[in-house]
Amino acid sequence: MRLSRRIEAVEASRTVRFTALIERLRSGGRDIVNFAVGEPEFPTPDAIVAATQAALARGETRYGPVAGMARLRSAVAESFAGWGPENILIANGSKQILYGLFQVLLDPGDEVILPNPHWVSFSQQIRLAGACPVMVDTHRHQLDRRAIAAAVTPRTRAILVNSPNNPTGAVYPPQDLAWIADLARERDLWIIADEAYAFFVYDNLDHHSLFAYEAIRDRLIVVRSFSKSFSMTGFRVGYGAGPEPLIRALGKLQSHLTGNVCTFAQHGALAAMDLDPTVVQKWRGELAEKRDIAHEYAARLFTCVRPQGAFYLFPDISARLQKGETAEDFAAALLEKTGVAVVPGEAFGAQNHIRISYAVPKETLVEGFERMEKALLEAEG
Repeated sequence: MRLSRRIEAVEASRTVRFTALIERLRSGGRDIVNFAVGEPEFPTPDAIVAATQAALARGETRYGPVAGMARLRSAVAESFAGWGPENILIANGSKQILYGLFQVLLDPGDEVILPNPHWVSFSQQIRLAGACPVMVDTHRHQLDRRAIAAAVTPRTRAILVNSPNNPTGAVYPPQDLAWIADLARERDLWIIADEAYAFFVYDNLDHHSLFAYEAIRDRLIVVRSFSKSFSMTGFRVGYGAGPEPLIRALGKLQSHLTGNVCTFAQHGALAAMDLDPTVVQKWRGELAEKRDIAHEYAARLFTCVRPQGAFYLFPDISARLQKGETAEDFAAALLEKTGVAVVPGEAFGAQNHIRISYAVPKETLVEGFERMEKALLEAEG
């Protein structure tokens, strides 16, 4: 069968592929501790579920505006002082916003600077636009300013900043974000700020958004999601906030892709905007506690930078690898021997690492690490 060169040039999502493997093992009776999951364990808040059900009961099941419900866009815009609903596009998760951005911003041969490690879909979506992801390694998961500046060429169109970061949990400090803002102005670059994990920052830190730098708002698009923030992963509602011409272009593309986002799901998202903030604060506190438990275990087994956001660890497992063994080999063997699922670092552009999600019940977290520790100590002899 002949397929397009475009689709042949990209890989399927390795995180999704690993999830399918886990489900097959579970269906065969295996007891799996899933540290590969990329979603919070918390149930969707009752107020969001009730609003969604009420919308269904009212018959809110028809087509709606392509850019999203006016009330939802206005509610989202309140988080972006100086911008209005015309600066907001609602999409089927932040993943669709990102895909659309690369399609409307990039031409074949353009380049996007991508700090590495990076979320699995960034590089593939850039390639689907015919452009080139330019990977720039981070240092202990933090931005390397010198390397980023050196990577800018006449073909560079944008730089992507993901903080808090997936897969590392890194939170970039304000001085680095300010530097990125200055670089974008000096070199005439777009900034794509993926802030899907904005609500999950620990150690008494505040989330710093690139939107705070007013001088770059004409070249900035902020991408966020209801999925992680409000435990609404299955709703598939995200949004982009940016300059009105870019939002119009995204809307034009979306009109040919999906049309409107699920109408009744948007009513759930609208309820999320009014959710008691103490709900998310409680989740944040629980995740910070689990982060500490997970990091204490991981630091005994691997080399592991302590993350300050999201809900992932990204340890370096080099010392545990046999000659010629990859992180993918390690993850497969770990799953087979212990029933503990992690995601190999190759999925994120980083060899010799694994991603561990600690967004699981505390007893599951301890059980999984105890299994890992027992198996690795036995392997040491």
